[in-house]
Amino acid sequence: MHTDDHLITTACDMLKAAGPHGHECAVDAVLASVAARESVRGAEATVSTSDTDDMTRLLAGDPVGIEKI
Repeated sequence: MHTDDHLITTACDMLKAAGPHGHECAVDAVLASVAARESVRGAEATVSTSDTDDMTRLLAGDPVGIEKI
């Protein structure tokens, strides 16, 4: 996946707002940022994750589905 400055800035903002930390949360934040970007572009976005709690906090307010795996 290609990332750009806007995507990384969005991921950082999500992390700051949600409060989690660590490299695992950083990866989740980038994934959440991509899903949020795609939903803004009109796509139906759903994130599949084993950690629905963190993803829910990261995506608060974004119209992205979260599916537990």
